[in-house]
Amino acid sequence: MIFSLHIIGAPYSKQASQSAYYFAKAALSKGHAIKRIFFSSDGVHSSSSFTIPPQDEINISANWAKLAVDHEIDLVICIAAAQRRGLLNKTEASRYGIPHHNVDSPFTLSGLGQLVEAAVESDRLITFG
Repeated sequence: MIFSLHIIGAPYSKQASQSAYYFAKAALSKGHAIKRIFFSSDGVHSSSSFTIPPQDEINISANWAKLAVDHEIDLVICIAAAQRRGLLNKTEASRYGIPHHNVDSPFTLSGLGQLVEAAVESDRLITFG
C-alpha cells in the first residue's frame, strides 16, 4: 500500500508529528511505501533546522530528515504556512532579502498542489493533527 501523510500539528506542543513519524516507520517496516509527507499549518515547524530540543527528547526535524533520506521520501512544507511562521529555505530567504534560512534539504517548500497530487497518487492519505 502507498501512503501519504499530512501533518498539521506543531511538534513539541502536539503529538501529531511524532505519531506520524512512528506510523511512517511502522508502515515502512511492514513493506508499505510512503509517497510524500506534507506539512501544513503549525506542522511546518517540524522542518525548522533551528529547533534544538533537550538531549533527552527526540529531534523531530532530524528524525524526519533521516527517514526521508534513508527511504527516499518526499518531505514537502506548505510555502504559505511556512512563510507566515518565519520558515524559509535558502532560495526564499534570498528572495526576500533575509540573511538566514532555517529550512534545509531534504525538506522542500511548495504549494497545496503537492498535497492534492499525493492524495491522488497514494492509496491512503492520513492526516495527523
